[in-house]
Amino acid sequence: MSAEQQNNEEVTIDLRRLFILIKKHIISILIWMIGLGLIAYGVSEYVLVPKYTASTQLLVNRKTTDANQAYTNQQADINAVTTYKDIITSNVILKGASKYLANPVTLVKKATPAKKAVYKTNDGTRTLVKKAVKAKPAVYKRESKSYSVSANELASAVSVTTTTSSQVFTLSATAETPAKAQAIANAVAKEFKEQIPKIMDVNNVTIVAEAAKGTKSYPKVKMITLVGVLAGLVISLLIIIIKDLSDTTVREDSFMTNELGLTNLGEIAHITMPKDWTFTAKTAEKRGSSRRRV
Repeated sequence: MSAEQQNNEEVTIDLRRLFILIKKHIISILIWMIGLGLIAYGVSEYVLVPKYTASTQLLVNRKTTDANQAYTNQQADINAVTTYKDIITSNVILKGASKYLANPVTLVKKATPAKKAVYKTNDGTRTLVKKAVKAKPAVYKRESKSYSVSANELASAVSVTTTTSSQVFTLSATAETPAKAQAIANAVAKEFKEQIPKIMDVNNVTIVAEAAKGTKSYPKVKMITLVGVLAGLVISLLIIIIKDLSDTTVREDSFMTNELGLTNLGEIAHITMPKDWTFTAKTAEKRGSSRRRV
């Protein structure tokens, strides 16, 4: 027998032995898989702190009336998307967003100062030209709940993804609650829209879609549960294989002759005695003694 054939035979025997072990310990393997799967599910569902992600989309381009220049500007804007990505996550934008989150109000109507009435005197007659105007305070709209989030915290919470050959990019924010994730995404987008014209020669920033309430992004319960089940399978197989390898019981005659070099002198067959063997022997003994008495 060649060495290659011997190796193939050993592999076949090993695989057969592995199949026998799996069949023999199938109950314990299932217990390990189900047990670790339930543990993984419990940890991911009730122990790990969930995270929620909200996303908003932005479009940045240059306004122009020249058709030829419009295409050139569009290509320039596509190439500049990476630059916008770096600007969004810069300290300038994040500081402004942090300040806005602490007091998320938007100016709806500016304050109107008080104005005195204007009169015109003609021939000793005083005529009202313009009525007096009372001062009116500015009107603000609260966009969301206030959140205390530093610029450093925003840097780790915000991410930007881009698409090849597209001027639209997605700004995502991750937080402990859906509402907070939504507020962070919209705050950073708003600050970027206000600051980018001052930083670059860009005069048209559009928030294509404002962020909605965040959806759960961590932990992924199904994936973690599946990993727990697979871990149970691997661990149980390792334990079974290690126990089998450490078992010194001789299972085949070839081990005695090939490995230990002993000579096989013969085999002792396994004899199965009948269940009533003891009763039969005693009966025979009684019969013999009774015959001798006679």
